[in-house]
Amino acid sequence: MRALVVDSDAPGSLRLGSAPEPEPASDQVVIEVRHFSLNRGEVLFAGRRPRGTVHGYDASGVVVRAAADGSGPEVGSRVAAFGAGAWAERMAVETTAVARVPDGVDLGAAAAIPMAGVTALRTLRSRDILGRRVLITGAAGGVGRFAVQLAALGGAHVIASVGSPGRGAGLAELGAHEIVVGVDGIERPVDLVLDNVGGPQLAAAWELLAPGGAVQNIGWASGEPAVFEPYSLFFVGPAKSMNTFGDVREVGPDLATLLEFAAAGRLSAEVDWRGPWERFPEATRALVERRIAGKAVLEIPTSG
Repeated sequence: MRALVVDSDAPGSLRLGSAPEPEPASDQVVIEVRHFSLNRGEVLFAGRRPRGTVHGYDASGVVVRAAADGSGPEVGSRVAAFGAGAWAERMAVETTAVARVPDGVDLGAAAAIPMAGVTALRTLRSRDILGRRVLITGAAGGVGRFAVQLAALGGAHVIASVGSPGRGAGLAELGAHEIVVGVDGIERPVDLVLDNVGGPQLAAAWELLAPGGAVQNIGWASGEPAVFEPYSLFFVGPAKSMNTFGDVREVGPDLATLLEFAAAGRLSAEVDWRGPWERFPEATRALVERRIAGKAVLEIPTSG
């Protein structure tokens, strides 16, 4: 089958080539992939994976082989999935990481949701956000745009932090109550920070935390170290905390929730770039250079 595979000699360490057909375990379905989405970290660090690896994690398509153990959706089901080897004509994925795509939801939009959407949902669900002040850094990116929408749905006062004024376009319409560049202009403490940026901005965001507040460290788009002043992590009073996020186990139910939100018109997949997978070099460059606000989705043509 055709697939986007890792090749350290290729521009961006990716090339469109061939790979063996997936061999599913008993608890896996095989999906004919129709669309897949790109995440910036996947693109940036593709060269760290072994040569020939089928890359990517987010996909949508149609089940062409049901799980042997009887779990999961039947053949012919439209699904979205999170699993290794998504950037290929076919992928095998655990039934616990698959969700049916509701009627009326475009498969291309569905492919944009798994990694970024589940990350935003799970980090926000870690705290009670109703009536709280939530700061989302890197809000113009894939995770950030989902987080803005979900935090607003959860009743939070949403502060969207972006890298430049132009990157803030559209965030108010998604639910942001305030849009700031960096952390400039934030005058009151915040209860929760979803940090996608790291570096000096992470240290600055920590200083903005209210007593009992928390930072959820999701990404590190800045690529810079975070330096904290001596004793700045010490606090007298209700404990402030900083946590990392990386729990992507059994995402199927959460993915189903997000897809239902999309079907009800309560969540936008925010696909800013879409095209055939032959144009992957163009899409990956645009993503790395931050010329995409939200998600990039590639389409695989069907043989029929």
